[in-house]
Amino acid sequence: MTSEVEELKKVVAQLQKDVRRLSDQEEVRKLQYIYGYYLDKCLYKEVAELFADHQDTCVEFLGGRYNGKEGVKRLYVQRFANKFANGRNGPVHGFLLDHPQIQGIVDINPEGTHAQGRFRSMMSAGTHESVKDIHPRGLVQWWEGGIYENEYIKENGVWKIFRLKYFPFWHATFEKGWSHTQENYVPFLSKLFPEDSEGPDELCERPMMWPDTRVVPFHYEHPVTGDQVADDDMRAPNYGADPSTSAPPLVLSKPKSHS
Repeated sequence: MTSEVEELKKVVAQLQKDVRRLSDQEEVRKLQYIYGYYLDKCLYKEVAELFADHQDTCVEFLGGRYNGKEGVKRLYVQRFANKFANGRNGPVHGFLLDHPQIQGIVDINPEGTHAQGRFRSMMSAGTHESVKDIHPRGLVQWWEGGIYENEYIKENGVWKIFRLKYFPFWHATFEKGWSHTQENYVPFLSKLFPEDSEGPDELCERPMMWPDTRVVPFHYEHPVTGDQVADDDMRAPNYGADPSTSAPPLVLSKPKSHS
């Protein structure tokens, strides 16, 4: 009888761990979806408050890294708000900027304190013809596809975004599509803060943009083999060319406190 009770205790303990892990996964996934809904409507103050109050918190975007909560606010509350909504926190009439968050894969560490997540965004954006004369973008409509490889942290029992790494994989005008995207369609960030009052704190190594099709590294191993994808298979050489002729594989940054 004693052995049966001990076995039941082990089963219950394992079930508790599984429930906690699944609950954490859902909370992180929900957090990322909420991020997308706020971003859709230019609610940049709300976006910034989803991030952790940690020294290694950051956002990586267009080849730049915005560090700490202040850097996060500089990107969203200043740069994005000024660019898309004339400094307003909230939407402006006739401007579309949808950021659906899809294909979410979330993994929680054994301690339940950190998580990693990979998401895809397929953005549609543009202006309505009725506002073409008052919005600085004029009359425009475009597509964007990107990959997130993010880190999350639980602070005081609440999951928050820790390190958001967004790779805007491709851009395209609505009329011509991605086959005709001009090189340097959206320029990488090049000037740092404070020279650029809305600029990043650092520049990232080897940023990518379509037609560059290198693989954004996966935070997880292959679920069957347990292996990571080989470095050469992460590259994107020209058709028929040797992988060594292409740009080096991308590497995900790590928090300075973990290096």
